[in-house]
Amino acid sequence: MSIYLDYAATAPIREDVLASYLQSLRVVGNPSSIHGDGRGTRMLLEDARDSIASAVHCDRNEVIFTSGGTESDNLAIKGLYWQRNQDARRPLVVSAYTEHHGVIDPIEWLEKNEAAEVIWLPVSESGVIDLDALAEVLRARGPEIALISLMWTNNETGVITDINKVCELAAGFGVPVHSDAVAALGHVPVDFAGSGLTAMSITGHKVGSPIGSGALILSRSSKIESLIHGGGQERGLRSGTMNYAGATAFARAAVQAVSELEAFASHTSVLIAGLKAAVAEIEGSRFSVGSAHCMPQTAHFTFDGLRSDTLLYLLDEQGFAVSAGSACQAGVARPSHVLIAMGRSQAEASACLRVTIGLGTTAAEIDAFARALGPAVERARAASAV
Repeated sequence: MSIYLDYAATAPIREDVLASYLQSLRVVGNPSSIHGDGRGTRMLLEDARDSIASAVHCDRNEVIFTSGGTESDNLAIKGLYWQRNQDARRPLVVSAYTEHHGVIDPIEWLEKNEAAEVIWLPVSESGVIDLDALAEVLRARGPEIALISLMWTNNETGVITDINKVCELAAGFGVPVHSDAVAALGHVPVDFAGSGLTAMSITGHKVGSPIGSGALILSRSSKIESLIHGGGQERGLRSGTMNYAGATAFARAAVQAVSELEAFASHTSVLIAGLKAAVAEIEGSRFSVGSAHCMPQTAHFTFDGLRSDTLLYLLDEQGFAVSAGSACQAGVARPSHVLIAMGRSQAEASACLRVTIGLGTTAAEIDAFARALGPAVERARAASAV
């Protein structure tokens, strides 16, 4: 039986969430239908909307259900850009190369296909966004900026961005800010209303619901262009038959994850601290983000003289499920673009390991992994030297 240490890729489905999901799937009716069965599924959907709004501190009408984080990112970034650049006076998008590809790729698509100009903010060696550079961009180019998109917490390294400060800087120039909070929800406190954000992407499978349900939180005062046209569901921004069962499961998981934040941080931070101490004993190892403020459940390392894919294979062979970084690159092993943006070499960015855990992770599992890691690193180095 494997030891699962890849919660950032997807978290195990919570048992009560699974039960709720299966129960909802048995309820028949299109939420847009006016008959009783349709109204029944619509009630499930709207109850889920209320729960998500409560979990992230927003108005219920600001919750736009989607299929997940990538769709939400695309809707926010392209939708805001198209809305704000209709007169071609705001062609500029500001972001950072440490973002998830769900953000980087739509921005680069706008650059290639819509004549967008992009400014990629520098980050420190620890992966922290340079907010002084952001302030300078705003002073110099504020009237031209369509949007800023910066993630709440980094999905690979766990580094936390001061989103409130980002929004404070942007507000002085009337620039909307979108944040990919997929990795943050249920792991650190997330307050949409208090942040000053215009838009925020979240998804359910990172907190223990089935894959395929997410949301874009969009402020009531904001208008964006839609990616999908059809029946006009979800404020006209996400046409299509609404996934009431998925929304129900997502909402249940999100509410539970938020209620467990204190216990989650206490449990995972102790285990991660122990793992970091053990890894520090391995020659040629490095904790990727130094003293940067990070999520409690994430540890990201690099190891001299090996390749990530070799190390992952050897650990998987022993029953340990870990990763090198994002699981969203179609299974292709590539150097970490996050580490590259942090100034690391191609070799170092190709020799990383991400461990992410949850409330279900035990001290015994971390101890077993720590014991196996050192010999696996030695074998990976030997294989890479051939």
